[in-house]
Amino acid sequence: MNGVLEVLLALVVVGYVIKRQLRSSPLRGKRLVVPPVVLTVVGAFSLARNGVHPSVADLVLLSVGALVSLGLGIGQGWATALEEREGVLWARMPSRGLWWWAALIVSRIAVVVIAHGLDARLAASTAPLLLMLGVNRLGQALVIAARALAGPVPFAPEKDGSTFPAPDSAFGSLLGRQSARPYERARGGKREYRR
Repeated sequence: MNGVLEVLLALVVVGYVIKRQLRSSPLRGKRLVVPPVVLTVVGAFSLARNGVHPSVADLVLLSVGALVSLGLGIGQGWATALEEREGVLWARMPSRGLWWWAALIVSRIAVVVIAHGLDARLAASTAPLLLMLGVNRLGQALVIAARALAGPVPFAPEKDGSTFPAPDSAFGSLLGRQSARPYERARGGKREYRR
């Protein structure tokens, strides 16, 4: 990917994520986990295919950048408000959560400035953008998923009506989810959480 395309893609992803986070919405497990994994994989491939052989300074700065991105994602995960509505989890980032995004942008700019000073061309390029954004999203997803799974309220059902993780799956069993369906039909076709 060229630099302009990577920056545009990162801006679109950030804009979309911020817009969704500031609105309260049902928390769906797949939507929480899959996009950060895909973004991280795409970012890793983009970085690997960059064609620039990384120096030691590149590796150190990329590692520090990834750790900072992960840490800020963890902070974003703790800042996200989780609440029960209609028997399922809903999530919303309060507007003060925008400070976490500002810190992510400032940290990336700091890495680029330091990388230019150390002649670390790969770390200074746009190639790590998607990877760092993916790592940040993974950090947030891990915290939100852990918080959600620790409570009694389930994730909102996916569009097809299934839940993630499925209670009957190996992952659901590891998490102690009951194999009985946690939902029952209520009058009017609404689904309600059965306690």
